[in-house]
Amino acid sequence: MRLILLGVLLLLSTVAVQAQSNCACCTTSHEAFDFWVGDWEVYTIENEKLGESTVSKLEKDCVIQEEWHGESGVTGRSFNYFDPSDSKWNQLWLDSGGSNLKLKGEQSDDSMVLQSGLTRGKKISWYYDRITYTKIDDNTVSQVWQILDANERPVTTVFHGVYRRKS
Repeated sequence: MRLILLGVLLLLSTVAVQAQSNCACCTTSHEAFDFWVGDWEVYTIENEKLGESTVSKLEKDCVIQEEWHGESGVTGRSFNYFDPSDSKWNQLWLDSGGSNLKLKGEQSDDSMVLQSGLTRGKKISWYYDRITYTKIDDNTVSQVWQILDANERPVTTVFHGVYRRKS
């Protein structure tokens, strides 16, 4: 009887370990940006519609992809992932205008704060891009994109969008 019970316990623990190993991205850290997942309409803070965005999880929940369709005709995608080797979130943004951004950061309270490396500019000799996504409630996310000087002081706000979940 003890041998049967031991066999059942061994089988159950093996199944539990396999279930965990089949979900490499099922951690709290990997879920920190899930508040952004959904279908959204995006507005300015003055309530002017800027576009629509679909944010979804891919690759067994290891990647969050945004698909942006702006009212102006600009389209773009971002690929976002948590890297356990440095415990940072990474974002790569690419759009139809040829722009790209590479950002890295982490969760801070109800926000995801992502920042570029120091970049050489034309108007500002050296600058950082910083994008902060803040969960306002289950149906609203704020996105603020700022340019910071070399001392990480805000210089200007490039974009302030309000994501409203589609009904």
